[in-house]
Amino acid sequence: MRAAFREALPAWFDGARRPMPWREPGPDGRRDPYRVWVSEVMLQQTRVETATPYFRRFTERFPTVRDLAEAGQDEVLKLWEGLGYYSRARNLHRAAQQVVADHDGEVPSDEEAFRALPGAGPYTAAAVLSLAFDTPLAVLDGNVIRVLTRVFAIDADARSGRTRRQLQDLADVLLDPAHPGRWNESVMELGATVCTPRSPACPRCPLNDVCQAYARGAPEAFPVVSKRAPVPHHTIAVGLVIDDASRVLIQRRPEDAMLGGLWEFPGGKVEDGETPGEACVRELREELAVEVEVSAPIARVEHAYSHFRITMHAFRCRLVSGEPASETGEPIAWVPIDALDDYAFPRANRRVIEALIEEARAPRLL
Repeated sequence: MRAAFREALPAWFDGARRPMPWREPGPDGRRDPYRVWVSEVMLQQTRVETATPYFRRFTERFPTVRDLAEAGQDEVLKLWEGLGYYSRARNLHRAAQQVVADHDGEVPSDEEAFRALPGAGPYTAAAVLSLAFDTPLAVLDGNVIRVLTRVFAIDADARSGRTRRQLQDLADVLLDPAHPGRWNESVMELGATVCTPRSPACPRCPLNDVCQAYARGAPEAFPVVSKRAPVPHHTIAVGLVIDDASRVLIQRRPEDAMLGGLWEFPGGKVEDGETPGEACVRELREELAVEVEVSAPIARVEHAYSHFRITMHAFRCRLVSGEPASETGEPIAWVPIDALDDYAFPRANRRVIEALIEEARAPRLL
């Protein structure tokens, strides 16, 4: 079994590996640890096809750790806009600053030092250090879990901590310590392109001779996962307060909140017994100490996050009284509608902006 993982699988990978910008070696023949690091952070919860153009833009603007460390957070988040899971970007930015401050701008090759960086968990450390420095650490992500549970027909709940630890131990045993990066990429590539969640291409899998799930004719029965709880749904109301100069009021989310550091239109959850319009008036009063008059809605947006869904109602508002001031002390800004693209917004807010711009460009009937 170990021979199949250490010989047949890497040999298959050499001929099947997809070209990716972060796999390109530098002038010294080795990969740039910084580029590997950026790619691994982006690829968490994101498909390769989606992450690739973001990676190119990000590394063109921030080609080194120092470039990223010296950038402002707003610019970092703007380049990350649309990838989601924005805490990854904030942590990467802070970690780059720590690398410059504590490691003279060199990505640390020591596991303990790397794990001390913001956002650097076990997977990120194993991926970056094995790919960039040949450190013998086995990765465990969704692709690896799928491959291992199928090859060994592991029928324990793959979401449980106990099973994850068992799978990590198994990956550690199978890892080729002489070529850990190649081994890790081989297993992840297999899971991404052959051992897929649905309709796996078992006949062309280099491990099908030893795969117990394939022998049983039931690869899609693995991994075994417990049922998720129902996804909550929230109704949200936001206000587009626009002044006489066609500027719209926006506020920045707190650093420690979900989507922290991004800009948004003020608003919040609709409470029981409220209409979305009433909730908009109340939320702006509570958040910004202003009274607004709500007119017809501009947009209704359905959006799904990882653990909940929302329906967002966006209303054009007129400021009746009060001077806007954030109750949490976060920055607020009056921004011309055609300049909103300069700011990083969550995707649902971005769709509201599209509707607002479309409305502003629509011909007026006299």
